[in-house]
Amino acid sequence: MIAGLFALTTAAMFAGAAIYVSIAEQPARLALEERPKLRQWQHSYPRGYAMQASLALISAVLGGITFWQIGDSRWLLGAVLIFANWPYTLLVINRCNHALQAVDEKDASQATGTLIEWWGLLHAGRSALGTTAMLTYLWALI
Repeated sequence: MIAGLFALTTAAMFAGAAIYVSIAEQPARLALEERPKLRQWQHSYPRGYAMQASLALISAVLGGITFWQIGDSRWLLGAVLIFANWPYTLLVINRCNHALQAVDEKDASQATGTLIEWWGLLHAGRSALGTTAMLTYLWALI
């Protein structure tokens, strides 16, 4: 059951980080002018990506281990939900990520700002997946 507790903990860390980006970092970023907005996004995204990708993978593995140990399908559902952040990012958000990473800061424009706004809306999907996974694990634990 210790794996389940760690699966819940890492899912909660993922959800908390994703929600923080959605309700604090992204609105603050959007208040900036176009160049600093792009610069901030380009510097923060790789760090956030590495952290959240790791947390999602660890949580999914631990949820899968707990499912294997206990046999309760809610653990497997939580693992699938938290892991869904990987394909969601790769299939839905990555095109936007690559477009923003490719823009030179001096070329930032209103279109770049609009793309960062769009990125924020797409990122909210990660917040939803992480929170749903965390709640599913909590449901399995209770």
